[in-house]
Amino acid sequence: MKPKPKERIVLLRPYSPGKPIEEVKRELGLKSVIKMASNENPLGPSPLGLRAAENALKKINLYPDGGSYYLKNKIAPELGVKPENLCFANGSNELILLSIHAFASDPGDEIAYGFPSFLIYRLIAQSYGIKVIETGLKNFTIDLEKLAGAVTENTRIIFLCNPNNPVGTMNTADEVETFLKRIPPHVLVVMDEAYYEYADKKIFPDSVSYLKDKKNLLILRTFSKMYGLAGLRIGYAIGDESIISVLDKSRQPFNVNSVAQAAALAAFDDKQHVERSLKENKNGIAFIMGRLKQMNIEYVSTSTNFLLIKTGNSKKIFDRFLQKGIIVRPMDAYGLRQYIRVTIGLPEHNEIFVEELKNILFSL
Repeated sequence: MKPKPKERIVLLRPYSPGKPIEEVKRELGLKSVIKMASNENPLGPSPLGLRAAENALKKINLYPDGGSYYLKNKIAPELGVKPENLCFANGSNELILLSIHAFASDPGDEIAYGFPSFLIYRLIAQSYGIKVIETGLKNFTIDLEKLAGAVTENTRIIFLCNPNNPVGTMNTADEVETFLKRIPPHVLVVMDEAYYEYADKKIFPDSVSYLKDKKNLLILRTFSKMYGLAGLRIGYAIGDESIISVLDKSRQPFNVNSVAQAAALAAFDDKQHVERSLKENKNGIAFIMGRLKQMNIEYVSTSTNFLLIKTGNSKKIFDRFLQKGIIVRPMDAYGLRQYIRVTIGLPEHNEIFVEELKNILFSL
């Protein structure tokens, strides 16, 4: 007899991250590989964060601060909230897990979100054996009217990825405010704002301000994208104390390592790195979109650091790029079989990408 795993776990299709550079080099015997698949910051980590991480390595014989005290007291005043309104975790992925574990893990519970969106919502929910409701998009943007209409008495969590990965579009403040008015108080609304720093703040929801009236709201942000700390895995949630206290009870005592905490603390103050990253991203988007227009290739306008591009058979295009030493993201798993997703890279990488895209598409 062998231990018998739960059938729902056996049937899961694991999340497939972008291929690592070293793996592609080994597989294909390539000396140089450009990764444009996982929406990482091409400028690298915040220099201030990197120095802080290096210094923190000297004390890794000690357990980390289990409550992320200094981070909470650094970020809370910036957001206009109390430290008790923040919970730090091993990336925003862990916060998604904690949310489902704490609020939607009983038989009969449901979660809902607009599909396509971040696949981790579905994967974690299925691992708990709970029902997943997926509504659609409208003009490549999450259809909030349909999403609100999908709520039932069994709905426990709605995930709203804004800006939305993998599409790149965002729901405006007016749209979100109208949406929130339709959601009953028994439903936790998790606003996943992993790409918050890239969005146009003139029309983007001021989600933190909603917390005054919305006790069923949880906001997720991360240091993985703009701050370039994806490898350290650190993110945080902002919410009412009643929600945050439940997440704190659910998480492990030392879930955020000391190096990540030190790097995030310093990176949060690195305004120069943020400004440079935003400028590089804006220029890169303009360059790639301009070239796509010249080639009459369809794409979806973005509020993030990536572009969704219509290329035809995405798996085939992905393989052709891989042979050239360029890693992009095929969108088959998201039901977008005619599209690839490409991260905005350094100027030289963007140039190589558009030239290879032209060669690939016009040689088919």
